[in-house]
Amino acid sequence: MLETIWFVLWGVLWAAYFMLDGFDLGIGTLMPFLAKSEEDKRYMYNAMGPFWDGNEVWLITAGGATFAAFPTAYAVMFNGLYSALLLLLFALIARGVTFEFRGKLEGSSWKSLWDLFHFVGSFLPALLLGVAFANIFAGIPIDKNGVYQGTFFSLLNPYGLLGGILFVLMFVTHGALWLAIKTKGDLYQRALSTAQKTWVAQLIVAVVFLAFTFVKTDLFKNYFTYPFLLIIPLIAVSSLLVMRKFMVDGSEIKAWIASALHIVGVTLFGIGGLYPRLLPSSINPEFNVTIWNASSSPLTLKIMLGVALIMVPIVIAYQTWVYLFLGHKLTEEDLEYEEAY
Repeated sequence: MLETIWFVLWGVLWAAYFMLDGFDLGIGTLMPFLAKSEEDKRYMYNAMGPFWDGNEVWLITAGGATFAAFPTAYAVMFNGLYSALLLLLFALIARGVTFEFRGKLEGSSWKSLWDLFHFVGSFLPALLLGVAFANIFAGIPIDKNGVYQGTFFSLLNPYGLLGGILFVLMFVTHGALWLAIKTKGDLYQRALSTAQKTWVAQLIVAVVFLAFTFVKTDLFKNYFTYPFLLIIPLIAVSSLLVMRKFMVDGSEIKAWIASALHIVGVTLFGIGGLYPRLLPSSINPEFNVTIWNASSSPLTLKIMLGVALIMVPIVIAYQTWVYLFLGHKLTEEDLEYEEAY
């Protein structure tokens, strides 16, 4: 029972990370295409600046939960996907550094260099996370000892790349909507228009990815066995469709909430289909890394659950306060603060 509880928490932590960090990864990816001036770039940096490091708490928590609750899965994942995870880590570091270094000097070359780092550090994690999760959904080549038998390029198969493109589009749409929430004038119009355009691409890729998933994976098996789980894909699909209506109505906050629900639904759809596997083996199902053969001791899981029940609500309460306090539309005065980016 504890293993199942932690599997659900593991999935929820990843869903929370994608929902929150997804929008600032999306804004960073859009920056070269949406920002027409230095002022636009500053608005975009400040639209995500107060939130991005808090959002990444969920990535650290999800990674920590994997390590502590399912150490075998953590070891297999870092052994097999070492190159991809290292690349992801470097990209996230590069993005984080840009917030601090970009404003240290005034030269255009200096700022352009960090803008480039910020774009790469936003686009690459979105792509890699999608590639990684799509490969996990389909199964990765791990043998009976948990040793990865593929290479980094084995991950760049058509299904993995399609998952990467889907994640990029989800985050870009999510980010454009957040930018619309935080801005006014031309930048607001460009952000909302971009969200409407990328939504169409997102819908098309999502349909293709779903069809590919039906053929390429066995994720639907749990949903046919336990029909009540169908509420998860139903939320994912309905929120995607409702998002469009809110965008057309100019209700960017409602559209962003629908986008957040869609990202959570997509993530939990994959997690629900995986259960009880954490890392399916594409070589032999007997080599699967599951919650049963990868979990920590019951005592460890109990202690972790107690800590999570205390700390997670505190983190949620703090982040809710931050979003309510700093979620207003940016003004010129906001850019003049000493702490502004």
